[in-house]
Amino acid sequence: MTVATASFPINLSAYKQIALNPANPTLSDEERETLKANIQLCRDAIVFFTATGAASGVGGHTGGPYDTVPEVVILDALFRGAPDKFVPIFFDEAGHRVATQYLMAVLHGELSAEQLVHYRQAGAKLPGHPELGLTPGVKFSSGRLGHIWPYINGVALANPNKVVFCLGSDGSQQEGNDAEAARLAVAKNLNVKLIIDDNDVTIAGHPSEYLPGFSVAKTLAGHGLSVNEGDGEDLDDLYRRICQAVTSDGPVALVNKRKMAVGIEGIEGSTHGHDVIPADKAIAYLEKRGLTEAVRYLKSIQKPKNSYTFIGSGDKLGSNRTVFGEAVVSVLDRLSETERKEKVMCIDSDLEGSCGLNKIHDAHPEIFVSSGIMERGNFSAAAGFGMEKGKQGIFGTFSAFLEMCVSEITMARLNYSNVLCHFSHSGIDDMADNTCHFGLNNFFADNGLDDGYETRLYFPADAAQMKACVEAVFFEQGLRFIFSTRSKTPNILDANGKDLHGEGYTFTPGKDEVVREGTAGYIISFGEALYRAVDAVERLKQQGIDVGLINKPTLNVIDEQMLAKVGKAPFVLVVESFNRRTGLGSRFGSWLLERGLTPKFAHLGTHKEGCGGLWEQYPYQGIDPEGIINKVKELIG
Repeated sequence: MTVATASFPINLSAYKQIALNPANPTLSDEERETLKANIQLCRDAIVFFTATGAASGVGGHTGGPYDTVPEVVILDALFRGAPDKFVPIFFDEAGHRVATQYLMAVLHGELSAEQLVHYRQAGAKLPGHPELGLTPGVKFSSGRLGHIWPYINGVALANPNKVVFCLGSDGSQQEGNDAEAARLAVAKNLNVKLIIDDNDVTIAGHPSEYLPGFSVAKTLAGHGLSVNEGDGEDLDDLYRRICQAVTSDGPVALVNKRKMAVGIEGIEGSTHGHDVIPADKAIAYLEKRGLTEAVRYLKSIQKPKNSYTFIGSGDKLGSNRTVFGEAVVSVLDRLSETERKEKVMCIDSDLEGSCGLNKIHDAHPEIFVSSGIMERGNFSAAAGFGMEKGKQGIFGTFSAFLEMCVSEITMARLNYSNVLCHFSHSGIDDMADNTCHFGLNNFFADNGLDDGYETRLYFPADAAQMKACVEAVFFEQGLRFIFSTRSKTPNILDANGKDLHGEGYTFTPGKDEVVREGTAGYIISFGEALYRAVDAVERLKQQGIDVGLINKPTLNVIDEQMLAKVGKAPFVLVVESFNRRTGLGSRFGSWLLERGLTPKFAHLGTHKEGCGGLWEQYPYQGIDPEGIINKVKELIG
């Protein structure tokens, strides 16, 4: 089998498809040397093709898949040596280690090596988490951290005479799902074998520092699993321990200690190893390895740019997820340290840098709690702090994880808690992680009853509106959810070319905003969809189609005056990146009908699984300016 191509400069055909028998836990000299060569080859390949993601701007993750190569190579040999004994799938509860799945698909001849250099790019079918049915050779969808072990308990129940492996991590093991999975695996004596990379690194820090007392091994032993710890880089001992686990009955956890990205100069043992390796660090590694063709390829990559020029918005790009933290700091600065400690508590879930909470951490560490990958528990802790009138809990994570907190949101409401929540990475923009990390179902947070404790959903359109929104709602009671995107957004301009949310602007909760007046009909939008809608409206006006645009930054409150205004127009089109089934559009038509308002109505939103890449997600869903323009023309006939 030849899997080297002109566009993949590492000769993967050098991988030797060795077969090992778990009944023999001792490696021969030849087997050991073959495994070592395979490990080095795979690690070189992972450094190279994940670095193409860094070079092309789509990001990715290097350290996790790089770490676990020894385990994966051994499992691959065991699957080949005793095929009837195993479910031959590299199930992995740390889905961002997707490079493992892609590399093994190539080595098994199910995916071409040349495809790997398009890692995470739009249309390449190599998203940031594995998706079953999308990528040849990928045999499962991983979803988010900590979701696979509970799932493969069912796989083990369906295959009672076979061993099922789960590649785990110390980060994934912080999720509450795994505690439930452990109890079932032990109770039913399931033949599940966990192989856990315990490298003491997650996105924002080191678990040994932010969760002192937490031990993966002790926790799993406490649930009743057989646990053994060892050095993940000691090949002979690693193989022996895996064989011991395989030949033992029931659930076993192998906890493998090692530094993150061991041997990669500049990122070994650091949090930087969690993410994609920077191109310069990869080049240094590959040069040291003598892989000059791989170096030449990396240096030749040009980062693609979106050449579309948006009109109706300015050139001041702002990162709303960062501005959230800056705006909170601005409010906190006006309180004394005593007041801050008494009234405010911010709880992170290992994503402070991604959600802007690091700004709060840096400025006011006295009210900041660094916590683990435990979204449900951390949200509830923030809600508990905010139970007393006058106190505010602050919580932040990715919007995709809001779905995991729905029950806790209900409990916070029933306990009259005051929580200011920031869910970043909403929608689909710049989301190379793809479908499982889309923030689509944010309206799930609005799950209370009409007479329940107040819940408000806000989605500012640009940095100035984000700052004004935080200022306006910070001290309000109830549950306040503020959403932002992974991508930066430009400043929105009014019809005169001035900043819509410029000097003197005040955010009024519950009020919609006229961005452009129009007589042909109105588009309703918000968040990062708004500047795309402005562009569409401006281009339609140039074509003689006088369409108006409304910004609805408070998503779940009806502005009766604005609803009456747009309801008298010839058409209403809702444009959003939320799920078409659960987003604003799924409600807006009902609001109109309930008031006897019957314009033509349509709704554009995310309606299919993603295509990878960054800005490319928008046109793929048909919610880019071209898609909006086409829909308007369809409505006006």
